[in-house]
Amino acid sequence: MEEPRIRLGNDDVWLELARTDGDSWQVTADWCSWLTADFTADLNAAEVADFAARMLSHLRVPSGGRFSAAVTPGRNNPLTLRAEPIGDGFAFFVRLTPNGDDDVCHLQMEIDPIVTVELSEAFNALHAALVV
Repeated sequence: MEEPRIRLGNDDVWLELARTDGDSWQVTADWCSWLTADFTADLNAAEVADFAARMLSHLRVPSGGRFSAAVTPGRNNPLTLRAEPIGDGFAFFVRLTPNGDDDVCHLQMEIDPIVTVELSEAFNALHAALVV
């Protein structure tokens, strides 16, 4: 059985959060093959399921306003997504912090707009894979 994962973006710019084993998750990002990030994050399934549920709750809100969600609320957060409404979807500003919430060692990048329906399907699949 394939491990739970989510991938946002396109062939040029993308972000992936994938469980590799138990409570070990891999955060991988690529920007035009010029700038990449690939690191392990110590997360549990409940934290990632909660993150997916929070993202879904924002995507279901009819206002279409901007929002932000972090995978974990604490110091050890490896990933924050800030969503900006664009047309019928959202563009994302991604902040990756391999060492937790770190202002020195981090990567920021943008992901072009993704249609809300596609985002909802992707986060629904991730959430469903984790809530058994």
